[in-house]
Amino acid sequence: MILRAEWVKFRTVPAWIGGIAAAGLIVVALGCLAAAGTRMSCMDGTREVACPPVPASRDGIAVEDQFTFTHRALTGDGAITAKVGGLDGIITYPPPNHDELVAGVAPWAKAGLLIKNGTRQGADYAAVMLTGEHGVRMQSGFTGDKAAAHQPPTREAWLRLTRHGDEITGYVSADGVTWQKIDTVRLDDLPDTVRIGLFVTSPSGISVDDSARGGHTVAARFTQASAQFSHVDPGGGWTDTLVGYTSYRTTWQLTHPPGHTESGGVLTVTGTGDIAPAKEGGMPISFVLTGVYAGLLPLILVAALCGTAEFRHGMIRTTLAAMPHPIRVSAAKAGVIGAVSLLAGLLAVGVTVAVTSRILHAHAVVSLPVPWLTSLRVTIGTALLLSLAAIFAYALGALVRRAVPVVVAVTALLIAPPILAVTSVLPPGAGAWLLRLTPGAAFAIQQEVPAYPQLSRPQTVFDGYFPLSPWLGLGVLACYAVVALAAATWRLRRAVA
Repeated sequence: MILRAEWVKFRTVPAWIGGIAAAGLIVVALGCLAAAGTRMSCMDGTREVACPPVPASRDGIAVEDQFTFTHRALTGDGAITAKVGGLDGIITYPPPNHDELVAGVAPWAKAGLLIKNGTRQGADYAAVMLTGEHGVRMQSGFTGDKAAAHQPPTREAWLRLTRHGDEITGYVSADGVTWQKIDTVRLDDLPDTVRIGLFVTSPSGISVDDSARGGHTVAARFTQASAQFSHVDPGGGWTDTLVGYTSYRTTWQLTHPPGHTESGGVLTVTGTGDIAPAKEGGMPISFVLTGVYAGLLPLILVAALCGTAEFRHGMIRTTLAAMPHPIRVSAAKAGVIGAVSLLAGLLAVGVTVAVTSRILHAHAVVSLPVPWLTSLRVTIGTALLLSLAAIFAYALGALVRRAVPVVVAVTALLIAPPILAVTSVLPPGAGAWLLRLTPGAAFAIQQEVPAYPQLSRPQTVFDGYFPLSPWLGLGVLACYAVVALAAATWRLRRAVA
């Protein structure tokens, strides 16, 4: 009954209904405007082409999957062993001297043994490897990464990879006699016959420089790595596959092609690329939801007015006379503004995602693959963010009983922190703490790609990575809303007493 009464009060104020509608329309309009102005194309050498789809893993995450694979078939259970060393390579200078080459190995260059469910990009895999500067590791499924407990003193080691059913185990040894297990991973639904062999890849050489305007700039340089494999068991019967390579080659690459050569029982494999999660190459959903920042403004204003209106006109005494239960009254008012905002948010985000996906597809814009659960979390989480923001603004309004300071305070605490942090107006450390401690942490719910320590690119707030997990960030806003609502209810009860 109280809920119904509060809903009737809310819907009889046209300005409040109009404000909620305006918030939703702003989200949709700005999302469509951003999508309409977006085009995407890629370069294949000197030729502009439509961008290819971003490869996705078995789990649906966007991945980079480019490497040289010297492989053979493995049917049933089996193993491969090799001594891996001689990891070397080249790195190009960054602009303006980007046509010069220097010797060097990228920190996350990888050379080792790999088992893969076919040679298709994104196919499931497990690998044991030497890296440029991160020792011996076992990686799988594009996100799994474990360092060997006993690292070799030099960039050389014996490696072994075994298959027993769907279980893959990686080993490392210093002498080929005594072996240390690194890890065992499970690749579900592996077919009876898989591809197993030697691989080399080398991600871009990354340079990070502080920007005069704040934040940093990232320069990516072409790299190529090569490694020598000896005492390979079983040997022979190799096939080279350049997984994920384009047909374009620079003049230098034409004279230094990727692949493998064999001499005196030693195979030298050369390759470039990476096997890792990806954040680039496609448009994320959050790009079309940036209108949420602007849409929050009318929503906060309506919620603040909803919290202060009855106090401003003295109508709260009439309400408490009819419903002498301050806790129920306070909960009902917050429930109405929260539910209305949640419904408007779900409608606005759903329409925005549906319409902009068609626009982006028509403009040949490639979307960044994410698991469907991630898409659902971003969609529902963004609507929850709008709802919690409205409850927070309402509760603060009922506590302070003045609308203007509340609108300013909620805007400063919720909208300003992520903008200041991502645009690097603040030092990186200060920005990260703002996104831990203020309600602005809730925007972490829109982060689609988590940070992984095994990636070579920086993953800071400036790069769009929030310091808290998505649901924990939303929980910070929920805590602010609950505390403000409890304080407002306490003050209301004191007035009744």
